[in-house]
Amino acid sequence: MPSPSKKRSPKRSASPKKRIPTVAPAFVKERLNSIYGPIEWRPRMIAIDELIFTVLTQNTSDLNAERAYDSLRKVLPTWGEVIEAETSQVAEAIKRGGLSNQKSVRIQKILVEILKRLGHFELEFLADRPLEEAREWFTSLPGVGPKTAAVVMAFSLKMPAFPVDTHIHRVSKRLGLIEEKTSADQAHPIMEDLIPEDDRYDMHVLLITHGRQICKARIAQCPRCPLAKECPASTAR
Repeated sequence: MPSPSKKRSPKRSASPKKRIPTVAPAFVKERLNSIYGPIEWRPRMIAIDELIFTVLTQNTSDLNAERAYDSLRKVLPTWGEVIEAETSQVAEAIKRGGLSNQKSVRIQKILVEILKRLGHFELEFLADRPLEEAREWFTSLPGVGPKTAAVVMAFSLKMPAFPVDTHIHRVSKRLGLIEEKTSADQAHPIMEDLIPEDDRYDMHVLLITHGRQICKARIAQCPRCPLAKECPASTAR
């Protein structure tokens, strides 16, 4: 395999000293699993497709990203065609996802870099690499950060990465799993430290579901929450 680009991948934020969270992750999993579970891992897409789709989800809703992705695959069915197309054509195809001018450039750069490294777009070999090696490989791609890398690793490659999106970031802070000042990027290694490897996929799905359905951004539905008595941010305590 050709060596990755010399572009330096962003270093993961150093984890703070080990701390005891306000609510134990195992307790959180047990309670949330009682209303949202059981959780089963199912691959959504092959890794390259998941990667490009995840780029399209940046700063927009999943619904808009799905529309942009479907449009892109209809207009330019292969990733080779996306590389060869005018950037303006790619931007037009993904305009439903927002920020199409920026994302079109990013997508083409990612695809070019992968093709340069591998000569193809099959990324499944990374599932056999150590977690941090695979993470570094993804984050050394142009415009790919910790969340995008973790999503592909968790959802396509069945690796024990823990993606932190806006819902998980919010819920984790409210529960005291991470401190209030912790950024989303800083939360990735912290949550991976807190949660055993075998529980990370389940916890990701449970926390994101809880954030969408009950622990909402504007008005949390605390009286309905199975964690209300233990949650330090709950208005129902």
